[in-house]
Amino acid sequence: MAETKIKKQEEKIEREYIINIRRKVGGVAIYKRAPKAIKTIKEFLARHMKIRDRDLRKIKLDIYLNEFLWARGIRNPQTRLKIKAVKEGDIVRAELSELPDELKFKKLREEKREQKGAEAGKKKGEKIKETKPEEKSEEEKAEETRLGEAELEKKEEEKEKKSAVVEAGKKMEKAASKMAKHEVKGTKNQPKRQQRMALQK
Repeated sequence: MAETKIKKQEEKIEREYIINIRRKVGGVAIYKRAPKAIKTIKEFLARHMKIRDRDLRKIKLDIYLNEFLWARGIRNPQTRLKIKAVKEGDIVRAELSELPDELKFKKLREEKREQKGAEAGKKKGEKIKETKPEEKSEEEKAEETRLGEAELEKKEEEKEKKSAVVEAGKKMEKAASKMAKHEVKGTKNQPKRQQRMALQK
């Protein structure tokens, strides 16, 4: 008997529903309609997918389903939805069975981003494996043994100061280039007032 229960939990149950939520949403305050629509969908799925105790936390709505509901704002959510629900164990995952064009393109764009990120992560991992950590030469090792901890700390502080100065210089160069970019230059197409302002500088 225990084996049959395990098999039932592993099975996937897929169903499609057309849900009309106009009645439930219509009788609610205008500023609560979209949240009520989400709650209504979860209650519907809890009832029809036979979730024990009708626990709404066991129902997970897809990002694009949520976005579709909220597309027209909190006051005017979609009232008729075609949903595909998949039950795995106790958890039900719901998504739109047919995505509108805008959401299709958004989904494709996000999938491409994820693929690029995964590829970049793989390349970065390969580069890290290829580059080995720098080994200190024998002279540096001997010098470290000679010098005390205080002197080592001083050297590290000097290195940090140098790197901070270099970074500050780069920031100053960027700021100067930004300022130069936004300065007004006297050209024939500019109004006379701006030309005068440029000459005064």
